[in-house]
Amino acid sequence: MVKRVGADKAIVPPGTARADGKAVPSADPASSAFKQILESAYKQTEIIFSAHARSRLENRKIKLGLEDLKKITRAMDKAEAKGARSPLLLYKNIALVASIPNRTIITAVDGAGEKEQIYTGIDSAVIFQ
Repeated sequence: MVKRVGADKAIVPPGTARADGKAVPSADPASSAFKQILESAYKQTEIIFSAHARSRLENRKIKLGLEDLKKITRAMDKAEAKGARSPLLLYKNIALVASIPNRTIITAVDGAGEKEQIYTGIDSAVIFQ
């Protein structure tokens, strides 16, 4: 017969009292708070350009600098605060369609040579300089 180590002890689920009367900790609240802060900071600073948007920017020789990206980020933040999910961002001579939940620029169009544009699948527009 094999004697099992700890076989006489019951498994105690998190949040219930142990034999000594102390509760079993369920999760470290500090670590979950840190995780929320980290996710929030990542969300505020990160903008992803889809492959399609990158291709459009490269083909049209549109260059966006760090200051441009900061302005686009602020515009996305403002759109999100108003409840937008798929805004059209009109910046200088560039139109960007964004996905707020994914923090992604889906497509980019410049005004050169374009007389008429129709944008579908958007729920708001943000115009900024």
